[in-house]
Amino acid sequence: LLPRGGAAPAGGGPASRSGARQRAAHAPDAAFERYYSLGSSSLGGMDDDIVSLVKSIVPPLTSKKHKGQDGRIGIIGGCKDYTGAPYFAAISALKVGGDLSHVFCTKDAAMVIKSYSPELIVHPVLDSPNAVEEIEKWLPRLHGLVVGPGLGREDFLLKTEVIERSKARDIPIVIDAVSLDQNQIHQTHHEPMNSSDHQRSVMQLSAAMGNLTLVLKGEQDLISDGSKVYSCSVEGSGRRCGGQGDLLSGSMGVMAHWAHAASTAGLIRGMNPSVVAAFGACSLTRQCNNQAFQRHGRSTTTSDMIQEIGPAFRKLFES
Repeated sequence: LLPRGGAAPAGGGPASRSGARQRAAHAPDAAFERYYSLGSSSLGGMDDDIVSLVKSIVPPLTSKKHKGQDGRIGIIGGCKDYTGAPYFAAISALKVGGDLSHVFCTKDAAMVIKSYSPELIVHPVLDSPNAVEEIEKWLPRLHGLVVGPGLGREDFLLKTEVIERSKARDIPIVIDAVSLDQNQIHQTHHEPMNSSDHQRSVMQLSAAMGNLTLVLKGEQDLISDGSKVYSCSVEGSGRRCGGQGDLLSGSMGVMAHWAHAASTAGLIRGMNPSVVAAFGACSLTRQCNNQAFQRHGRSTTTSDMIQEIGPAFRKLFES
């Protein structure tokens, strides 16, 4: 998650992860040692504190607002083979509380994505020769950008250009880093990793990639901005169907807008707003997983989870 005005990963874009991995293995970990020497490695007690911050960024529902004020989110992704991912991200952004979701996809994916829901605004521009310029025309209207759901790995130049131009406009960006997973974290070690190893590696990777806010999904989701590590331990389930990461990225896109707006207004202090947004989205995704699993068990799908966004949001952030 790149905050407004934040640095991109080293090298200018998400595809420079290989270099970041190499640097992360040698990154100084003095900050990690200082943090955990204070006895903060047990993070369970922090959940309630950060949830309170998430509650503080949620905009109130009032008739005095206009359409779009609570979030106009752009989703960049979607091709012939991957139409579900951008849909999941975009519809999740709406159900979390964003007002408008724009999907920028390829032409052969557009009609399929439109058929999933009339709620989405679909732009079939990704495979046009001037795709970056077509997207850039919409950037002044967007509050947040999610890059990656259903986007092929070969689209490095497109992703890099869009990220750079979005940064120039001070738009929070969520990068759905498909290849940044447990295997990548493992490459900074040569032995099996325990919980402390994961926490150290997440913080080192974040620092090596320019102190962007990094989320590592797992039994507990780990979140770091390169200075501290936070653990989200909201109960989920053992169900690991495809699409849950898209729900996470779409909800994070909306919450990033809310968190940075709240930070600008002085409503949250002493906490990186990107961390607050990431923690809120992780908590919500895990709660949706848990509630859907209680209803559907082994047959749970991400569509079932999306139906739980409203009830889960109320339980976590409006109770």
